[in-house]
Amino acid sequence: MPKNLPLSALGIMLFCNVAWAMNIVVSKIAVATLGVPPLFYTVLRSATVVAVLMPLLLRQRPARLPLVLLIGFAITGGSFGLQFVGLQTASPSAVGIVNLSGAPLTVLFAILFLGEEVRWRRGLGMALALGGVGLAIGAPSEAGDPRGLGFAFAGVFIGAFASVFVKRLEIGAATLQAWAGVASLAVMLPATLLLESGQIEVVRAAPLAVALCVLFAGVIVSVGAHSAYFRLFQTYDANLIVPLTLLTPLLTISFGTWLTGDTIHWPLIVGGTMALAGVAIIVIRPSRTLPKEQIPKPET
Repeated sequence: MPKNLPLSALGIMLFCNVAWAMNIVVSKIAVATLGVPPLFYTVLRSATVVAVLMPLLLRQRPARLPLVLLIGFAITGGSFGLQFVGLQTASPSAVGIVNLSGAPLTVLFAILFLGEEVRWRRGLGMALALGGVGLAIGAPSEAGDPRGLGFAFAGVFIGAFASVFVKRLEIGAATLQAWAGVASLAVMLPATLLLESGQIEVVRAAPLAVALCVLFAGVIVSVGAHSAYFRLFQTYDANLIVPLTLLTPLLTISFGTWLTGDTIHWPLIVGGTMALAGVAIIVIRPSRTLPKEQIPKPET
């Protein structure tokens, strides 16, 4: 593999980071400003992914399809749905910091289920990351509503748990996304019909705005950015790619402050700095059992 990234790869990673950071802000606008019910927003996003990736679904069914559907739902619809619920009351900046907990949680689950051995440096990184996220969640502020951040953390928790088992699936990233969209629709469509109301009225009130949010989340982020990110893994060393994802939370805070008027208090600054430092240690230090591409990116 090349020792250095060309400008084209750096440009792709910049696109991915901007897309992931903007997606949190766009999702906040969708569920808070436009008032789209969060589970219904998850349904719209999943339906968009399924529509775009339909050719992959029409090919041969993957082996162990029930497991593919279960893991796919956990890392997409289940995780996203909880995060969208959290974004109703929490700021994008705070949620972006909470998303940093995905890396230490994934390593923790790898220790429990895959026999991962963690030395003191990565242990310190895990402690810093989880401590920083805990500070961001626990400190009351206008930007970091504890209840909303709790939902966001639950989404990261589920996604991190499921991501540990992705390595047991012999399936491509795009194909997994396609079947994950199917699983998300199967679960979230009944859920939104039972637990939420006013879906049609919200869409009728601002059809263009809702459509733009959904298309951005489903096409630009889920299909475009995710596919580009995993394609880079097929060409370049993970040590060159994964650390660049640390730009996402910084961009999320910037976009949140600019577009949704986030107020950044000292607990978020201190907690975010701790979490970012901890995740940096985790993604830079080598893992014996968990490929770096399976460590969740700090995005939605």
